[in-house]
Amino acid sequence: MRFGLAAGLAAAGLASVFTCVAAQRGAAARQSAVTPAPLIEVAKRPVYTGGFADGDYQIAPPYMNAPELTRRDNVPHGTVSSFTMESTDSKIYSGIEKNHPGEVFPYHRSVTVYVPSQYKPGTAAPFLVSQDSMGRGELPTILDNLIADHRLPAMVAIMINSGGGDAQGSERGLEYDTVSGKYAEFIESEVLPRVSQECHVTLTKDPNGRMTMGGSSGAACAFTMGWFHPDLYHRLLLYSGTFVNQQSPFNPASPHGAWEYHEHFIMAEKPKPLRIWMEVGENDLRSHDPESTYHNWPMANERMASVLKAKHYHYQYVFAQQAGHVDGRVVRQTLPAALEYVWKGYRAR
Repeated sequence: MRFGLAAGLAAAGLASVFTCVAAQRGAAARQSAVTPAPLIEVAKRPVYTGGFADGDYQIAPPYMNAPELTRRDNVPHGTVSSFTMESTDSKIYSGIEKNHPGEVFPYHRSVTVYVPSQYKPGTAAPFLVSQDSMGRGELPTILDNLIADHRLPAMVAIMINSGGGDAQGSERGLEYDTVSGKYAEFIESEVLPRVSQECHVTLTKDPNGRMTMGGSSGAACAFTMGWFHPDLYHRLLLYSGTFVNQQSPFNPASPHGAWEYHEHFIMAEKPKPLRIWMEVGENDLRSHDPESTYHNWPMANERMASVLKAKHYHYQYVFAQQAGHVDGRVVRQTLPAALEYVWKGYRAR
């Protein structure tokens, strides 16, 4: 087993204490109130086996599929349906401009919805929103099994694609990497009403009964949804979160993009009512980059975990040895237990 963060992070000085220092942004200065504790060597963290205890964990190969991914004939099976949303129908994301002002490149996005067989029409169902339709292949089976075993509430799963492309200059980058409440407002005002209409379900308004998840920029987006709209989402599940400076266009309120979460935002504010599960791979993207690039995924996620701990959030953080970016082996091993952790304590109102 490889020790600590030596492969990509030790050279960047992550074994020592880092401090969120005051930063002048225009007329306002943001200053952290708490200095995070020194990072613990990864190999000294407990091995992640599920459960509900908060804190930092590690896992290592060989990775194996969780048993909840196996379809069982003796449990009720939910229904899965899909529909398409066109950019021309959106008032919020009508297509990204390219080359010349007003020259809009349209797109279409697919939405896949799982409705559990236990759903009672007319009742307000808890639900999750999955960016990039993450888990579309595994989630229906996982939810069938966990709901039947009374380990999760009977929830709807909304698996939605982005508008396409990736990173700066793309529709996906605009939606997922922008540090604002805009995407959550798009889901609320345009996606959820379509889901209710197309699938004949009533979705809860209770933020404690709403979860959002994703991988990479989709994970950063999920965190952004909860951060800017804790009135809408309390439960977050994140794989290889893009907590780096990938925002485009530039936003003076968050000049380092999602890097600002661990650099300033989390430490500067009172804890929000969020319950968070997160993971990163040892060999995740740009793991050898120095801090000055604001683009080292393991570094960013380590720092996210550190500031969440310092601010006493309910969180679990898993560092996956010898794993890559949104590593499918890790996802298939950990997703059922991660869902259970994120939904701990849920009671329908």
